[in-house]
Amino acid sequence: MRLQRLAETDRPALSFMLDGAPAAALEGDTLLTAILAQDGHLRASEFGDGLRAGFCLMGACQDCWVNVEGLGRVRACTTEITEGLRVSRRMVQP
Repeated sequence: MRLQRLAETDRPALSFMLDGAPAAALEGDTLLTAILAQDGHLRASEFGDGLRAGFCLMGACQDCWVNVEGLGRVRACTTEITEGLRVSRRMVQP
């Protein structure tokens, strides 16, 4: 199920690229919020048990790494979205 925004819908809209496709978010969203609102999952589990949506949601685990052009690997749960980011969910080694 997709993340559904219930409040703060009046924040300015931002656009970014997610895995090469246009995507939208709201100013102040984290990358994780933007990705989940756009696509409903962060990545597929490497253990074959379905789709993942992050784990701790506060930057303490290793579950939400994404690659951002120009920044490299970042934690999606603690990185704020900005206009024009190019984000890839492909696992990128440090």
